[in-house]
Amino acid sequence: MIENIIEWSAKNRFLVLLAYLIIIGFGVVAVARLPVDAIPDLSENQVIVFTEWMGRSPEVVENQVTYPIVSNLQGLPQVKAVRASSMFGMSFVFIIFEDNTDLYFSRNRVLERLNVIQAKLPAGVTPTLGPDGTGVGHVFWYTLESKDAEHRYDAGTLRAVQDWYVRYKLAAVEGVAEVASIWRLCTTISGRY
Repeated sequence: MIENIIEWSAKNRFLVLLAYLIIIGFGVVAVARLPVDAIPDLSENQVIVFTEWMGRSPEVVENQVTYPIVSNLQGLPQVKAVRASSMFGMSFVFIIFEDNTDLYFSRNRVLERLNVIQAKLPAGVTPTLGPDGTGVGHVFWYTLESKDAEHRYDAGTLRAVQDWYVRYKLAAVEGVAEVASIWRLCTTISGRY
């Protein structure tokens, strides 16, 4: 059987080359139309609630901030899990929704529940929602540096330029969910896609 295919292909080279070019053409068109992300979003559908209460120990933050938030967010519709982390002066609560849940639906449900929870928290403690970017939305890191010999800026001046000028310009770009300054000069940009 294979000998017959090889013999026929050797006798009909033009048809074999034509079939080869047609298959290659279909392949190129298929790849060009294929709707695949470069990095597929495999992250969970989650909403992050961040709460600051500076000067308090992790145990106090856990008992008075994290626990009331977690216990009141348990009954939300389409919630798969509620996870939390408490540290010095800060609380993070991660509400993970079912995969088919709309992100803005889940954020609205959490916001509604946070309005009720606010009365149960200590005075001056205000929970806030994290950005609406996904786990793979972290797209860019940059630093501000002063290399000009004539005008050498210190770290405080560069941080002020970042916080008052650069950050707002980048946040105005379409698709940018958050511009987060980390440490002194390093900044990340998260997108929503």
